[in-house]
Amino acid sequence: MTQAPVHFEYEKDPKAIYRQSFTMIDEVLGEGNLPTDIAPVAQRVVHACGMPDIVDFLFYSNRAGEIGRDALQGGAAVLCDAEMVSAGIIRSRLPAENKVICTLNDPATPDLAKKHETTRSAAALDLWLPHLEGSIVAIGNAPTALFRLMEMISEGAPRPALILGFAVGFVGAAESKQALVDYAGRLDVSFITLKGRRGGSAMASSAVNAIAGGNEK
Repeated sequence: MTQAPVHFEYEKDPKAIYRQSFTMIDEVLGEGNLPTDIAPVAQRVVHACGMPDIVDFLFYSNRAGEIGRDALQGGAAVLCDAEMVSAGIIRSRLPAENKVICTLNDPATPDLAKKHETTRSAAALDLWLPHLEGSIVAIGNAPTALFRLMEMISEGAPRPALILGFAVGFVGAAESKQALVDYAGRLDVSFITLKGRRGGSAMASSAVNAIAGGNEK
């Protein structure tokens, strides 16, 4: 028996969808509740996950968005803990043809993980050292990477300009991001993070896109 085709009424114009999405986000978030350098980040992170309530769990240091934007305009590299974070960064938005680097799948990483008896995500950070000074770090997956980054900085590694901490999951995610909030001042690093278990590659890359593009939607 042949079934009749099904047709639905829904918005198909991509520009209209995009415009309506941000209008709805702005209505939910309200105006003037966030610093001007953080508001675009909040908008894009909410757009990436569809959960406006996460704004209540968004924590950041003073001028974090502004510091990140200045770093990108100055040519800073973007260091990603996962290929999905790298893939979500819109290269055309980057203001200075900034390098986007993910070393998770570098051939050297598995041996480093065995040597340090840790995850590949954490071990891959050893390969960031030539690029770490003044960089934007976007962590959207591995809590071990965020913990290791803070350890490296405390041990004397170069400081990034901004850490975007969006590690996700049940083991160590909430703890790593709370540590970032607690120790950022001591480590002298700027940060934007989402407390709790929620996070992910889409949020991390959307935060980079927001900082790269400022208030542009």
